[in-house]
Amino acid sequence: MAKFICFDLEGPLSPQDNAYELMKLFPNGDKIFEVISRYDDLLTLEERKDYEPGDTLALIVPFLILHDISEDDITTLAAKAGLTGGVAKFISWLQSSSWKVFCISTSYEQYARQITQKLDIYLQNVASTTFPLDKLRATLSQEETKLLKQAEEDMLKLHPLTDDNRIKQSLDKFFWDRLPATSLGAAIKEVKPVGGRRKVAALKKFAAKYEQPLSSWAVIGDSITDFRMLQAVEEAGGLAIAFNANEYALPYATMSLASTLISDLQRVMEPWQKSDRRWLERVVKYEERLGGKDERNYFHWLSGRKDLDDVIEIHKRIRKLVREEAAKLG
Repeated sequence: MAKFICFDLEGPLSPQDNAYELMKLFPNGDKIFEVISRYDDLLTLEERKDYEPGDTLALIVPFLILHDISEDDITTLAAKAGLTGGVAKFISWLQSSSWKVFCISTSYEQYARQITQKLDIYLQNVASTTFPLDKLRATLSQEETKLLKQAEEDMLKLHPLTDDNRIKQSLDKFFWDRLPATSLGAAIKEVKPVGGRRKVAALKKFAAKYEQPLSSWAVIGDSITDFRMLQAVEEAGGLAIAFNANEYALPYATMSLASTLISDLQRVMEPWQKSDRRWLERVVKYEERLGGKDERNYFHWLSGRKDLDDVIEIHKRIRKLVREEAAKLG
């Protein structure tokens, strides 16, 4: 019998954060992105109405336009992007073992297409953020250019990220007061990143297409954009896996793996495919007792677990090894 598995892209499939790398193409873009990324976390945690985790990819659009970043730049970065250790082997094994493989990513579509093609994941099994950047690129007025440059200067004063209140107050004023009064405000509204509830909606769409309840699915995520998808599958009785995850994703998962090789998951996917959650729980807890070694095989059963401090620390360490600079993003 076929099983169904859905990967987040950035982290589980590729260590690179594409939007972060895009912003590095212009001076201080990395610092500006880090400020906006933290702002994204803050808006998500306060559950701001009509805001989803990952909407960072909409908020950075004006700055990409300001610095003349194009869709070709996204494609070029994607072509150079590396793959997570062991992922090609793991997906090849899944497909040869009758698994149907999907990807739901907050990433821009130009990036998601490149990475999933490298891994032979069918395009119709991929959901990502539609991003007509070249269409959105318009000639900026002097006033808009001045506004954006001033916003960049203000954000650089907020770096390093030590004061969440200042970040919130400053970016609230820019994104929800000043920017909407410009034509760029409309550009942001056209971009709907596939994060949070939109990831859940995409997963349910795939599930309905194949007439498979969420209890039949395994999903793999690692960050704040994934927590609702992990939560939905865990609550349905499916398998929600946090891989090299942060504190925003781990509390919502069924189990977790911290490892430099995602292919280490194969040892738990076989019992899940052949049996059920109770048997899988025994297998994962056995692996947990054995413990990890050489930055690999740190398994934990999380469903019903209260204290995650030790788990978070292990994942933080391995996440930094695998994702390097991108590890500090929410």
